[in-house]
Amino acid sequence: MGQRTRRLRVNSLARVEGEGALRVVVADGRVERTELRIYEAPRFFEAFLRGRAYTEPPDITARICGICPVAYQTSACNALEAACGVELDPPLADLRRLLYCGEWISSHSLHIYLLHIPDFLGYPDAITLSADHRELVEQGLAVKKAGNALLELLGGRAIHPINVRVGGFYSVPSAEDLASVAEQLRHARDYAVNTARAVAKFEFPDTEIDAELLAAAEPDRYAIGSGVVHTSTGLRFPAAEFPAHVVERQVPHSTALYAELDGKRYLTGPLARYTLNHAQLSPNARQLAAEIGLGRRCRNPFRSILVRVVEVVYALEEALTLIDDYERPARAAVPVAARAATGHGVSEAPRGLLYHRYELDGDGIVRAADIVPPTSQNQGAIEEDLRAVVSANLDLDDDALTALCERTIRNYDPCISCSAHFLNLDMVRR
Repeated sequence: MGQRTRRLRVNSLARVEGEGALRVVVADGRVERTELRIYEAPRFFEAFLRGRAYTEPPDITARICGICPVAYQTSACNALEAACGVELDPPLADLRRLLYCGEWISSHSLHIYLLHIPDFLGYPDAITLSADHRELVEQGLAVKKAGNALLELLGGRAIHPINVRVGGFYSVPSAEDLASVAEQLRHARDYAVNTARAVAKFEFPDTEIDAELLAAAEPDRYAIGSGVVHTSTGLRFPAAEFPAHVVERQVPHSTALYAELDGKRYLTGPLARYTLNHAQLSPNARQLAAEIGLGRRCRNPFRSILVRVVEVVYALEEALTLIDDYERPARAAVPVAARAATGHGVSEAPRGLLYHRYELDGDGIVRAADIVPPTSQNQGAIEEDLRAVVSANLDLDDDALTALCERTIRNYDPCISCSAHFLNLDMVRR
């Protein structure tokens, strides 16, 4: 290979949401730069939220993503309720957490079984995988279906739920309604545990990502729908201080914004959540993590699939606990009166921390909105991980190195966009 120029292309990266391009430049046997070039059609959500009533963002922003709509609804509600100075009744807060558990179960399962496991077992897709591993795929679909059942019951439908509102819900279920899905959740928990033990036998490249970690945190439980922000260097701040620490910037090679934490790249998502919040997992989830070889920290992106399975087991257990303790709330929502204020909210989407900010006038009209999704926060870390992976594997031929780059990107389950699924890899070796 020596000094010759090499150009690698991936014209269709499967099993990742969105479109983009990866350019890697290698000169004299050294990786000069990696550019994750994302081409997303303009979404304009922040722009057309302006002028809308404060009651509308939860329904509008849910349309940003068909896989994680509850994350957008929850972060929006958290920000708007903070702006209006209200707190949910505890039973309503529990219901919102239960709804979010449904999304974690459903979204994580989609990635684990249909997008990620084929990489480790050498299959191009889940359809081909199912021919040889039918039981594994069927159990994965059953786990996802259990998550969807919670979304449908609490949200009105699994995609873009319609029952969430600022202040709570439009309607709340009876205890009998929730009990009807409990058995489904228990079977799903068994399937997820089986999957964790199977996935633990996969071969994982030995690598660690070098970036600061960022996640939400709560004092007595694993953070899902709210929390303060904390980092691996010990920094802690509320959602209202997010803009003081996280700044987005444009880079020449991508239409997507890059986020930096106090001027540095950082990582949010499963690895960050697990490493920072391991102690808040349920005892069974912690025991399972230990059994499958996860310590108290995990910085290996290829092992993120293990963390996701542990989080699925946790979400299933948390959902069952919330159902067992459920008493129907006296009201479906707390009153929320408009006022002139700015509100900030965060929640933990399956892919990582999701931040919303809304500025309201005295009539409750949105005058400004800011949304920072997990993938934009992770782009710098993904690029640096690609640099490390390519640097360590320059002896591979074009096809093998291209496939490894694809696998590396899929470790992060990036939601590049919600439309086409293309990534072009352009590698130049000089």
